[in-house]
Amino acid sequence: MHRAEEFEALRPLLFSIAYRILGSVAEAEDAVQETWLRYAAVGTVPRSPKAYLCTAVTRVSINVLGSARVRREEYVGVWLPEPLLDDPYADPQRSAELADSVSMAALRLLEHLSPPERAVFVLREVFDFAFSDIAVTLERSEAACRQLAVRARRHMESGRPRFEADGRDRDELAARFFAAFTDGDVDALRALLARDVRIAGDSGGNAPALVRPVTGAEQVARVLGSVGPVLARIGISHERHPINGQPGAIARDSGGRVVYALVLDVAGDQISTILAVSNPDKLGHLGRVGDAWAIRADFQRARRTAR
Repeated sequence: MHRAEEFEALRPLLFSIAYRILGSVAEAEDAVQETWLRYAAVGTVPRSPKAYLCTAVTRVSINVLGSARVRREEYVGVWLPEPLLDDPYADPQRSAELADSVSMAALRLLEHLSPPERAVFVLREVFDFAFSDIAVTLERSEAACRQLAVRARRHMESGRPRFEADGRDRDELAARFFAAFTDGDVDALRALLARDVRIAGDSGGNAPALVRPVTGAEQVARVLGSVGPVLARIGISHERHPINGQPGAIARDSGGRVVYALVLDVAGDQISTILAVSNPDKLGHLGRVGDAWAIRADFQRARRTAR
């Protein structure tokens, strides 16, 4: 197999590692490209291309994460990972770990780990790498990597929801949610929301968004109930699609351009968190991006007309 073919065969795995470490589709793609450049420049073909490439993409991602964390500390408003529609890497034996680790909730928990802790958790808990291989990748002892894994695992377990819904139940719940949202049915929305439900938006200051997160079933239901029908009136549709392994939808304007991505976290039989990503810098990989400011102007006009 030629070097380029070996790389392409491993690209889905490399992207999946990088995305979980970085929480960004664009940065993960850049990390994979940088890994290819390093691989192509190596004079002697490594004995294990997989080991070499996984080590390289992890190191590149850790370096990128260092500067990315500084930018995120200065980020305007709530920072959320870039929405991922489909994880390119699949492993039937680790499907549960892969699905859980790509959720918005898990990625947001990972944000609180140091870069080495994050890398160890991704490589060990998600992809089941041996500690001996992780030690080589991070250039640390196996004992040190095991300690990093313990700290990372403890943090991740403390922040995870206590119970999750079955996939079919989640899809049914999401269908009812989007129907009630579009209709502005506050009572139906309230029944679907957990008592302490929270809705937050990530615009990065580049698009309209909630000034601050809204908490509580009553408040969230009223906000959604007042917004949904107006969005429908100005031609905003919600194309349902799993996002980061959770129920969600891509909102599009009348021309089919992406306006935002909406992700639902479901615990049991209720929605516990609603996350909206409207920062255009995080939506380009989903399709053409609409003008969110023009849409807000249309929204405000439609709201005034309805009064």
